[in-house]
Amino acid sequence: MSLLKKSVRLSKSLIRYRCQTAVCDDSLLKTKDAIKPYSEIPGPKPIPVLGNTWRLLPVVGQYDISDVAKLSALFYQEYGKIVKLSGLVGRPDLLFIYDVDEIEKIYRQEGLTPFRPSMPCLVKYKGEVRKDFFGREGGVVGVHGEPWKTFRTKVQKPILQLHTVNKYVEPIEAVTKDFIERMLEMKDGNQEMPPDFDNEIHKWALECIGRVSLDVRLGCLDRNLSPDSEALKIIDAAKYALRNIAILELRFPFWRFFPTSLWTRYVKNMDYFVEICMKHIDTAIERLKKKSAKDERDLSLVERILAKEPDPKIAYILALDLILVGIDTISMAVCSILYQLATRQEEQEKLYQELRRVLPNKNDSLTPEKLNQMVFLKAFVKEVFRMYSTVIGNGRTLQEDMVLLGYKVPKGVQVVFPTLVTGSMPEYVSNSDQFLPERWMKSTEGPSNKIHPFASLPYGYGARMCLGRRFADLEIQVLLAKLVRSYKLEYLHQPLEYKVTFMYAPDGELKFKMTDRQK
Repeated sequence: MSLLKKSVRLSKSLIRYRCQTAVCDDSLLKTKDAIKPYSEIPGPKPIPVLGNTWRLLPVVGQYDISDVAKLSALFYQEYGKIVKLSGLVGRPDLLFIYDVDEIEKIYRQEGLTPFRPSMPCLVKYKGEVRKDFFGREGGVVGVHGEPWKTFRTKVQKPILQLHTVNKYVEPIEAVTKDFIERMLEMKDGNQEMPPDFDNEIHKWALECIGRVSLDVRLGCLDRNLSPDSEALKIIDAAKYALRNIAILELRFPFWRFFPTSLWTRYVKNMDYFVEICMKHIDTAIERLKKKSAKDERDLSLVERILAKEPDPKIAYILALDLILVGIDTISMAVCSILYQLATRQEEQEKLYQELRRVLPNKNDSLTPEKLNQMVFLKAFVKEVFRMYSTVIGNGRTLQEDMVLLGYKVPKGVQVVFPTLVTGSMPEYVSNSDQFLPERWMKSTEGPSNKIHPFASLPYGYGARMCLGRRFADLEIQVLLAKLVRSYKLEYLHQPLEYKVTFMYAPDGELKFKMTDRQK
């Protein structure tokens, strides 16, 4: 090739490169110009001094904290896919994101120590009020950064391993059999559960969690349980601690400056949790010392942690976090699932037929292999979580500036992902207004069953996904399998509305009718 031809080709290449660079630079300039400032994000306008906090005050406020689920839907309808709730006295701004692709981007860009929106009341309790107990071991709830990562690394292997979880199928089945026997005793003349049946579900949930996290039966299902029993005190403490978080954190935080009655009682309940956990873990330590052979396959969850961690405080704090968060979360999820089953007889029949195939004899014991065959059961639970997510949203505290939906959002803002809303948006879920468990079953995949993988994430995503999710799933599956295989559930009263306490669940008397199945 002649030198002239080479020069011409090189010139053309340079021209092309410069043109492409110019186009690229021009595109970058346009993109940069298109990025809007954080101040322009739509949302309720704060007023001087009280900001937006006044909207959440009792009597004079615009919004009721128990209707947070409605509030997140209202924000989307009024302002669109990104909404800023600023001017909350004593806490960072809340930024609601309803674009699932943006939610996925945030999740996928988070580092090894993602920050969930903090729970200031729990942070204060662990880091200040009881610093003498927690020290550097804050646990996994209300803790962030390296302390969270260090603690989670110590406990996540045993709690997430399937073979460890599968060891609890038999113990949880035993707890559930006792619970179903209590249900039979509680039935009235109409074969219905008592009006306060949700309290009984809380007892079952605590008994399961106690068996998993403390290696004990707490006696929650005893028919003669006294009002001042340890079991009921734990349940009351958990309800109080969790159901007042929204009040402590979203209304004016007087408790940060002086000990209000609400804060004082919160601390008292948390202290009771610590006391109970220490007592039962100490018993587990003594039990472990007496074991002659410590084959890892025979060790329970608590024993596995104690065998690897010489400091029993790790086990104390893990048990505390599992009980604190687990009781109300699992209980309210079960209330919702049973209500949907009882009001959807066609789906309940499909579940019953599946259970008959897997458990030909209603008294057959459960195994991990049998639970794996219950495909419709798992799909039903997922669909309930999609349409009636017990956790109305997840979130992150941004650790660096990000561009979200065309706005530059500074680090430190708490981003909320309202899964209860996104899980029902037609652009992300086909036939989103229809209850279709089959959409979660591989055999029915197709355009009519499309669902964006980040539209419904009841347990969160990534490194900070719910640590106890495998045990929660197991407890729910065992209860549904044992109950529906032997009994038909009906709800023959006026429909219930869903409301938020700490969780999103049906509000009212769960007077389920329970009828024995003959086959």
